[in-house]
Amino acid sequence: MILCECGKFINKDTFRDYIKTSINPSTPTIGHAKCGLIFNFVDAGLPKKYSSKKELKSIAKKFAENNGLSDSLTQKLLLEVDRLKRNGKLTDYDILSRAIKALS
Repeated sequence: MILCECGKFINKDTFRDYIKTSINPSTPTIGHAKCGLIFNFVDAGLPKKYSSKKELKSIAKKFAENNGLSDSLTQKLLLEVDRLKRNGKLTDYDILSRAIKALS
């Protein structure tokens, strides 16, 4: 599963595309069908792994809005994201997945 910059986890909402990269003028890749972001795995790698606290909270807020979380659950999610971000060098995916599990 890939965490998109729009705040959604991508499972099956992808489309195939070809982009110009440093190794080939027509490199196959995928894009996120909901927001249209095309991933460049050759030159850019996966989307940001270590966002700033502000960026990560913004992604978590978008995730909460996209999944219809209530205001109280959204606040708890943001607090958990903040706590996990302060505790170490976890990736964005790890922080968000642990914060979501903590809500359960």
